[in-house]
Amino acid sequence: MKILLVGDIVGGPGRMALARVGPREKAEGGADVVVANAVYRAAGRGITSALAEELFAGGADALTMGDHVWDQKEAATYFNKEPRIVRALNLPPGCPGKGAIAIQTKEGPLAVVQLMGRTFMNAMADCPFRTMDEWLKKNAGQYKTILVDMHAEATSEKVAMGKFLDGRVTAVFGTHTHIQTADEAVTAKGTAYITDLGMTGPCDSVIGRTTDAILTRFLTGMPTKFEIASGDVRLHGALLSVDFATGKALKIKRVEEILSKPS
Repeated sequence: MKILLVGDIVGGPGRMALARVGPREKAEGGADVVVANAVYRAAGRGITSALAEELFAGGADALTMGDHVWDQKEAATYFNKEPRIVRALNLPPGCPGKGAIAIQTKEGPLAVVQLMGRTFMNAMADCPFRTMDEWLKKNAGQYKTILVDMHAEATSEKVAMGKFLDGRVTAVFGTHTHIQTADEAVTAKGTAYITDLGMTGPCDSVIGRTTDAILTRFLTGMPTKFEIASGDVRLHGALLSVDFATGKALKIKRVEEILSKPS
């Protein structure tokens, strides 16, 4: 089975990129399943039901979230209704939505779990390591193929999670920093890993936002409205090949597709 993992979708340009690449890859056999991070879809802050439906129509089978998960008011209600969206598993008890979901594929159920790091991130999140360990014990034998989105700021925390879950899950992939890393690999135990998938959206920017606004903020320290940029739209992510019978990763390859040139 081939799974396309799509890095953080930012604004309208990110949606356009997924809509052009996702359906094509499925139609041509390049990917059987598409999993995308969508926590920055609504102008960089969370997601709405309408925007999520656009991404599902654009080929996504599951959407993961992250630190901006509750930025849109309707998210709490919508997440309880939509089984294809997963928020961080280690959020406090009582939060709406699910931290782990199962999507049906031609080979059987595929588990998608999200974790949120705590270093430089949400102080309210529980320990992602202990939370994931408990989930694996509780669901032992239920899923062979398990994908884990580690939404975190610190590279060290992502790498540590990859080591912690080595041989216990199919893949651990990082999101949040919007910069694609070059450390993709499959371990001897059959777990694929990459520290960050990168960003799907306008790369002629500062991680998706207009350059001028970000520079103004850095130079003056004054509050500035961060608009979504528009130029040099690219889809970043990774293509994962999996032996679904064993849940072992066979190969992981970085993906970069340029959809438009710099403006």
